[in-house]
Amino acid sequence: MNISALQSFASDARRRLMGAVSAKLDTALAPGSSARVDVPAAVERLEQEIKEHGGREQGKLHVVERYAYRWFNRIIAFRYMDVHEFTTVPVVSAVELTDVNSLPGVLAAAKRGEYDEDVFGGSSTMGNAKLRDTVEALFNGSLQSDDPQGQAYGLLLQAECRYWSRFMPFMFEQVDSMQGKVDELLMPADLLAEGSVLRQAVVTMTPDDCEDVEIIGWLYQFYIAERKTEVMNGFSKSKKAGADEIPAATQLFTPDWIVRYLVQNTVGRLWMQNYPDSQLYRDWEYYIQPEPEQNDQSEFLHIDGPEELTVCDPACGSGHMVTYAFDLLYGIYEEQGYSPSEIPGLILANNLYGMEIDERAANLAAFALTMKARAKARRFFRDGRRVEPHICLIRKEQFTTGEVQELNRLYGTSLDDEVWNTYAKADVAGSLIQPSEQLGQLRELQWQNIPDDVTWDDFSLMSTDTLQRSNVVIAQTRFLLRKYAAVVANPPYMGSKNMGDELKRFVQDRFEDGKADLFAAFMLRNLQLLLPKAMLGMITMQSWMFLSSFERMRRNLLATTTITSMAHLGAGAFDSIGGEVVSTTAFTMHKGAKTGKGTYIRLVDTHGDDNQSTACEQAVKYVDDGHRYAVNEHDFARIPGSPIVYWLSEAMLKTFAKGKALEEVSKPRQGLATADNNRFVREWWEVSNKRTSFHCVSREESSQSGAKWFPYNKGGDFRKWYGNREFVVNWEHDGKEIKGCKPNSVIRNPQTYFCPTVSWSTVTSGAPSFRFDEGGFICDQTSGILSYADSSQAMSLLSVLNSSVSQITLNVMGSSLHYMQGPVGAAPFLQIASHTVASSITPLIECSQQDWDSYETAWNYQQSALLNQSHDGSMEYVIALLSRQWQALSEEQCQREIRNNELVADAYDVRDDVPCDVPLERVSLKRNSAFVYPDKSPSEREELFARDVIKEFISYAVGCMFGRYSIDKPGLILASQGETVDDFRERVPVTRFEPDRDNVIPITEVDCFEDDIVSRFRRFLEVTFGPEHLAENLAYIERTLGKPLRKYFVNDFYNDHVAMYKNRPIYWQYSSRTDNKGAFKALVYMHRYTLATTHTVLEYLRDFTAKIADQANQLERSDRAKDKHEAEKLHKAVTECKAYEDNVLYPLATRNLEIDLDDGVLVNYLRMGQALRTIPAIEKKRKDVATWTWPVHPLMSGQ
Repeated sequence: MNISALQSFASDARRRLMGAVSAKLDTALAPGSSARVDVPAAVERLEQEIKEHGGREQGKLHVVERYAYRWFNRIIAFRYMDVHEFTTVPVVSAVELTDVNSLPGVLAAAKRGEYDEDVFGGSSTMGNAKLRDTVEALFNGSLQSDDPQGQAYGLLLQAECRYWSRFMPFMFEQVDSMQGKVDELLMPADLLAEGSVLRQAVVTMTPDDCEDVEIIGWLYQFYIAERKTEVMNGFSKSKKAGADEIPAATQLFTPDWIVRYLVQNTVGRLWMQNYPDSQLYRDWEYYIQPEPEQNDQSEFLHIDGPEELTVCDPACGSGHMVTYAFDLLYGIYEEQGYSPSEIPGLILANNLYGMEIDERAANLAAFALTMKARAKARRFFRDGRRVEPHICLIRKEQFTTGEVQELNRLYGTSLDDEVWNTYAKADVAGSLIQPSEQLGQLRELQWQNIPDDVTWDDFSLMSTDTLQRSNVVIAQTRFLLRKYAAVVANPPYMGSKNMGDELKRFVQDRFEDGKADLFAAFMLRNLQLLLPKAMLGMITMQSWMFLSSFERMRRNLLATTTITSMAHLGAGAFDSIGGEVVSTTAFTMHKGAKTGKGTYIRLVDTHGDDNQSTACEQAVKYVDDGHRYAVNEHDFARIPGSPIVYWLSEAMLKTFAKGKALEEVSKPRQGLATADNNRFVREWWEVSNKRTSFHCVSREESSQSGAKWFPYNKGGDFRKWYGNREFVVNWEHDGKEIKGCKPNSVIRNPQTYFCPTVSWSTVTSGAPSFRFDEGGFICDQTSGILSYADSSQAMSLLSVLNSSVSQITLNVMGSSLHYMQGPVGAAPFLQIASHTVASSITPLIECSQQDWDSYETAWNYQQSALLNQSHDGSMEYVIALLSRQWQALSEEQCQREIRNNELVADAYDVRDDVPCDVPLERVSLKRNSAFVYPDKSPSEREELFARDVIKEFISYAVGCMFGRYSIDKPGLILASQGETVDDFRERVPVTRFEPDRDNVIPITEVDCFEDDIVSRFRRFLEVTFGPEHLAENLAYIERTLGKPLRKYFVNDFYNDHVAMYKNRPIYWQYSSRTDNKGAFKALVYMHRYTLATTHTVLEYLRDFTAKIADQANQLERSDRAKDKHEAEKLHKAVTECKAYEDNVLYPLATRNLEIDLDDGVLVNYLRMGQALRTIPAIEKKRKDVATWTWPVHPLMSGQ
């Protein structure tokens, strides 16, 4: 199946159909439209639907989305039926099914005067004879039309829809229904046009791809993909999911092999337990034979025949689960000797049930089952043989008090409003609804079966609509109260933070243990839908297996159900639909507690649907396969929280009984929640160094320091031992301003502030990593901290927690992404002898600290790493030496980590059960090129290391140009607001390299200034490596960068600076264009910014403009075409610079704009408007920043 082609077709079809339906809708709603005359009720229905869904554009968008998809359903349904020859004459396809240019068969036949009598003749064709007459009139010219062929085809398509509504009313509405009239009114035009949705359906849905009805599910998945992206983007902006968002947000098409695994091990398992002599299992490639003790007849649900194998999917989507269940059940019926012609109807009548809140998906599921039945029985559509699938659209229905009174009288009952309004929130809750048994005792009423005590007047006075809605409620209740032999589902996934208020309250009120995610609520609800001893099969996110938020649910499940099998997929599944990044597990459960072992297949390290399906199939066949485990689920209770950790060895299970829980040694804690990080948190380099204190050891000292900013531990990326020190927090006057933000701010565990700790990131994309903090920090809520009594305890904590043993136990306690304080505190901890760990852990910390501080984004940075090396003037030699040194240091660090793993593994007596080796790629040093570039070859790593070091050297050189650093004194020099060159000279009385006096360094393609950045860098290189090596070193730099030095400064330096400083640059680039193509550019250092800075830049601009204007005039006099072309280019630059001066820079210079470094780069950079080069990550926050009132100098609208 060509998945990419289907994806492209479906997404394009959605856009085209929405455009076509929107045009039809506008025409119909226009005052005095023909539709208002011909079908006024249909127009009224549309207006009502628009109003019900928000009115105006919001309501219209809902209507367009709905009817566009209804027509998409019909087109792909007809194409599928054409390919399988279920239509007598092809409806959307040519007679030659692969012919994409010829007319649809039904149109070609009509042009020959041929019409299918089943469709157009007889009294039961719902007006199709009249449509045929109109078609004939269009063809013979008696009815004039601008597009007779297109109009005729539209009528023929209407006729086919009317005809097929007799067999599939869920897909093709009856013409006498209001829904049918609206559908016909909004039928897209131009369906025969080249490139139309109809034509593309023929191209894309090839006969080979249509072999299986599964193609319908793929098309649904891809059709709503854009809408899903819109909804997911909304979640990132704190929008919540309501009825319109839930279907798109939760749609996830299940790979075929997972469907087979679930159905075979639920429905198939029940059959094999009841009929052990059956040989059907031999064709079930993912079927796992039950353990012998699980075949005890008292332990499983007894089935007397195929009809009792009732299967339900309560969130069926497009029907993938039930369509495969159809295939498996067909084999069961066939083996039992049922007539092939009867089996499809029996299955649809007795076995398969689906529920769905999305109308589109429900229609497709019913269609898919009908196609399954028709494929097995040629006469399925004949009278007496057709059975409509049990697919129930769970619809929202609500009654007024008056309507409830009428209904109670009619049904002879006394149900209250709440019971009748069970489905008032069905559009968000769907099959999670648990209806009353009282409601289930009612049966649908028609005029033929009104009770004897209800008069005809009572019945006739009731609104037909009210009666129809009551019948819907009763039908839905029948589905939801029924108990099934098997429930198989891929439920919706949605965390509580993304749920709208209605859904969130509903889940919290009814599924307390599963409130953390919608899939968990469905797990609990699905168990309610089962008969005792029945089977549940689901694929869900794996989080319920581990996280503490699911602990109570997990314990209850282990006490009341039995996990019979599990295929643990991790993040490796769903690659066929674009790699949905969800970590999942597929499992089957028996409703009821049993003894014995379940079978678990671990596929988390196998990626891709094809690879996982193959690995699973092999594990099913071979009991000793390395992916397969047999585990008694009662063993999980040996671990705090009862996580589902089936893969742990017996030795690892025993570690949880050794030593103490970590929280008994050092209780993991959270830190400060500021309530507004934009206001209170900065990268340390954004603010004045004088206003920052890095070494306070207590809150008292911080209060007395007079500082405003203090180190703030926010966790960060994977990094062991030391580092991730880049943020500061406003804790002036013991946090007075933050405390004023209560109740939103939370001052947690203030006794730990500024104390020595071991910290870690609670959320990470990789393994946990613990770091040494000697003190001076406040910890935030996204990192965890462990206090310790003395340094030896700190070493022991780091040794154990950074070991491979702890990586396993912590993954067991939480997950591979979240390491929260509770699960970390429950991890087993053994105190290791202090003399043993001190000698091994101290070098690990020291090496990591040396690495961290070698970068200028560290506050303990001293100078360029190249200047720490003795050298003979050759930069190439020095970089090669530095590379070898860090290669050696990285390898030594690797060996230390391996020894630490062995030390801890021996202490826990699990050396044979845990991996102690550490790949060099996992040694978390920034100078370890194997860690930074894990996918590169050794030679590529060397090249990239050299490139990076050169860029760092250039950045350091620019810092020296501005006086932030000096080659004659280590560390920061000018790093506070308002500091000048005089302050520099006071601190560095004797210097070999003077900082720029006016704090403006031009960067231009044309060499116009003696002190531009290239000239200044050449001078810096002479001073640091010697003038005699200048040419050699410049050549090496340019060779390594892959471009001339000036080109690097003009095009790349600022990008690299912005990246290095995490989108909070300290050097700002004035530019005559806001993109990277400005003719004039100049750097300033924000810590030295004054009211005169922009005026100084303006003087440079004017000087530059005059110089390039002179150059342009001189070149114009040349006869050479090249010179004239260059002159034209310079004239354009002059025009650009003059516009920049007049419209941007001069107005800004006259404003004498102040900045305050405490406001941070984000505020101050945006206040400069179009004077500075645009940084997308900053610019996208402009609207939000403009609403902030707390900055000293707020961003005004229009800046």
